[in-house]
Amino acid sequence: MRTMKNCLAPVALATVMLLLAGGAHAGRSCEHRQPSLQAFQKGMEMAARTAKALDATGAKVVVLGRAGQDLSKYRLRYSHLGWAYKTPEGAWRVVHKLNECGADVAYVYRQGLGEFFLDDPWRYEAVWSVPTPEVQARMLPLLQDRAKVLALHEPRYSVVSYPWSTRYQQSNQWATETLAEAMEPAVKNREQAQAWLKFKGYEPTVLKIGPLSRLGGRMTSANIAFDDHPNEKRFSDRIETVTVDSVLQWMQHAQLGAAPQTLRLP
Repeated sequence: MRTMKNCLAPVALATVMLLLAGGAHAGRSCEHRQPSLQAFQKGMEMAARTAKALDATGAKVVVLGRAGQDLSKYRLRYSHLGWAYKTPEGAWRVVHKLNECGADVAYVYRQGLGEFFLDDPWRYEAVWSVPTPEVQARMLPLLQDRAKVLALHEPRYSVVSYPWSTRYQQSNQWATETLAEAMEPAVKNREQAQAWLKFKGYEPTVLKIGPLSRLGGRMTSANIAFDDHPNEKRFSDRIETVTVDSVLQWMQHAQLGAAPQTLRLP
């Protein structure tokens, strides 16, 4: 789940960003504000420490999350995740989906850790899970393949998209459906990916969101929609969506990944 303003500032970085889907400027501040020197330094320190920690795992692929938005009122610690992989040169790249400044569309990006942690986070904290060797072996070639990375990408975006619908797709939902694509060769579309996730026991987070909040969110933000949720759940204030916390818990229980590890700057 991403914050309403889901963009990076235009700064000169040593890491490289490769836009996988054209026509977007996600990764830039809506107000075109330069980050403060302190924010830049903390973001780069976070990236360097995370790279060192990921190197120490010996993994080639990890699922990586950050605390970009304060979701404590929903009892959630993290807001956004992507798939990080190690290049032959030894650098880490993150493939993840970004919503452009509260718009109703999103795009998939390949970025360095520097960009990943310079997105004006609520808290400088990273969380990751090391997938099993089988998951890593299946995910690595997919993450390096532009066509496969985009195969299940749906540009229409809602920050609270329903996990078992294909009308919209939020960032964490793209990550789980892409995992399904990698793990099951028969998966060719989003419906099949969601069926695999159900088969593997994934359970989304249930948010308690009342009618006034739903109405206000839909009227003021293009990237919030509830019309993909079943009426019986929506009108009982039960909004189910894919969260970082639920994905990490599920991967461990489904024996797809190890227990989550964290790193936080003071």
